[in-house]
Amino acid sequence: MLTKVYGGAVLGVEATTITVEVNTDLGVGYHLVGLPDNAIKESNYRIAAALQNNGYKIPGKKITLNMAPADLRKEGSAYDLTLAMGILVSTGQILEQRPLADYVIMGELSLDGTLQPIRGALPLAINAQKEGFKGFILPRQNAKEAGIVEGLTVYGIETITEVIEFFNEGKDLTATKVDMQAEFYEHLENPEFDFADVKGQESIKRCMEIAAAGGHNIILIGPPGSGKTMLAKRLPSILPPLTLNEALETTKIHSVAGRTLEKGGIMTFRPFRGPHHTISDVALVGGGQYPQPGEISLAHNGVLFLDELPEFKRSVLEVMRQPLEDREVTISRAKFTVTYPASFMLVASMNPSPGGYFNEPDAPVVSSPAEMQRYLSKISGPLLDRIDIHVEVTPVPFEKLSNGQKGEQSIHIRERVTQARLLQTKRFQDLEKVHYNAQMGVKQIRNFCQLDETSKNLLKQAMERLNLSARAYDRILKVARTIADLEGLEHIAGHHISEAIQYRSLDRDGWLG
Repeated sequence: MLTKVYGGAVLGVEATTITVEVNTDLGVGYHLVGLPDNAIKESNYRIAAALQNNGYKIPGKKITLNMAPADLRKEGSAYDLTLAMGILVSTGQILEQRPLADYVIMGELSLDGTLQPIRGALPLAINAQKEGFKGFILPRQNAKEAGIVEGLTVYGIETITEVIEFFNEGKDLTATKVDMQAEFYEHLENPEFDFADVKGQESIKRCMEIAAAGGHNIILIGPPGSGKTMLAKRLPSILPPLTLNEALETTKIHSVAGRTLEKGGIMTFRPFRGPHHTISDVALVGGGQYPQPGEISLAHNGVLFLDELPEFKRSVLEVMRQPLEDREVTISRAKFTVTYPASFMLVASMNPSPGGYFNEPDAPVVSSPAEMQRYLSKISGPLLDRIDIHVEVTPVPFEKLSNGQKGEQSIHIRERVTQARLLQTKRFQDLEKVHYNAQMGVKQIRNFCQLDETSKNLLKQAMERLNLSARAYDRILKVARTIADLEGLEHIAGHHISEAIQYRSLDRDGWLG
């Protein structure tokens, strides 16, 4: 008897339907074909034990299981339940009171028949809804995540017995219902980290506000304890709230990586990723034998924080150059290519010298100019070329640390940032790949960053006197455009250029030449 059961496979952040065909015939044998990996090949042991412990069995017949399309490699243990249900129906141990063809069935089986969570529940649910399936049966731990897809009935189950009774006896299961709008907006106004907690550093807060308003990458240079990490962790709290589409896209990536199980449901906050400086290039950009998203994709629509930037291996930093430019990362293998989105804000921090301090007479540790130059040169010019704002962070004096007065709350800063982003959205509404100022190319800079004669002369003098590099020119114009947007002004003025010039520390003579 031939039976068809439906599951799904995730490639990148998209899913495709997998048809599991189970054929029972005379003879003895268990044959699983269709490019399964080792985890799927071992499933017959888990299935046999789970069925036996729940009053069923794999009969002594010739059973052939085909996972179509047969030329697409399948991986993971999420097909256990799919295969088990196909075997039970094909061997006549249960009847189809409800047609299997109406449902996508996925889940990893324990030996006692309980279900373990799977990866990629959200893209699988989205694909099931697009393909017109009536429902999606999966482990209870994944139900809330899959339940945010409208137009699809999602059943979260704990044991294989529940699924058997659902199809064999027509027993009803409780559908998981998630109010995505309520789930999304409930947690929107409660950031974990707030700028009100930061004492002093008003000029750096201003830099962070400008970076958030224009989506600019930023690097903070300062001695230990000056607050670089504290400031970076609070940047997501002033970024514009995630839209529903951005939240779904971000949740899909984290779902594929299996990182949504703790919270469940849709992601409501912009992600913040801070990998250690010992990270490998594959872990950062993604990849592996079976490609998984890396840290830059997990930071999609959020912030990637690289602390102690010069301590990262040079090869690791260099692989970020293309994703920073293209806002996506493509991983190629012999038989397939996977593309992960990677549109993130880069926030980096570093000490100004190997000793950790600026080259000042009263510094606890003083490094020679040659040591400082060698240390700073660990960061390549092309990478710095993709960072718009360089700012020096100085330690906070005791008077401000001991002051009980709180700073401005993140929610108020975010209101100004959101208004500036709305202006940029309107400005770039006819452009497909440009949504905020940091994404402007040369053509857009010439169109939207025009200067009057006073501003031109100011920029010319600054570049000559401060020995600013050529790469600083476009960056200054982009940042000045964002400062003007924060003030709601259509044209860039001289004081916008003056402020933007201050944010190019590493281009000045004496830093990196």
